[in-house]
Amino acid sequence: MPGSAKNTPLAEMYNTHYGWLQCWLQRKTGCSWQAADLAQDTFLRILTSPGNTAQISKIYEPRSFLTTIARRVWIDFVRRDALEKAWLEALKHQSEPVVISPEEQALILETLFQIDAMLEGLGHKVSQTFLLCHLEGLRYAEIAERLEVSVSSVKKYMAKATEHCLLLMCE
Repeated sequence: MPGSAKNTPLAEMYNTHYGWLQCWLQRKTGCSWQAADLAQDTFLRILTSPGNTAQISKIYEPRSFLTTIARRVWIDFVRRDALEKAWLEALKHQSEPVVISPEEQALILETLFQIDAMLEGLGHKVSQTFLLCHLEGLRYAEIAERLEVSVSSVKKYMAKATEHCLLLMCE
């Protein structure tokens, strides 16, 4: 069938390189199931990224392209996993037992992942300042003490983080 999905450059890349990519990811993760999921997520990211599918036929080094995308997918997975573990650990240390439905847990985790993604690219102290203020409710002086910086630096960090998040939300 001309024009069918079977004949697209992305389908050809998938058929040619999926097995190799999964093996590459398995060496990184140590888990075949996780590697299969991440390989699928890699192709899904390519498929859903504007302009990527149109550029596939122009790629000279498909494995290099795939490893770049897969590495980003893997890093995102590791960050999300660490964030989820930290949140679950924080729940364990609550003074009163907290009962959260699975739906609420999913919504809270998704919100945390979105916040984490929004803060990505900002410096460690800038993102830490934002989180300490908004999640732990610390005052600027307390944040300054914890991060070993001046209060004026905390103000600058908060302004930068807030501006960054607002710009992302406007997009």
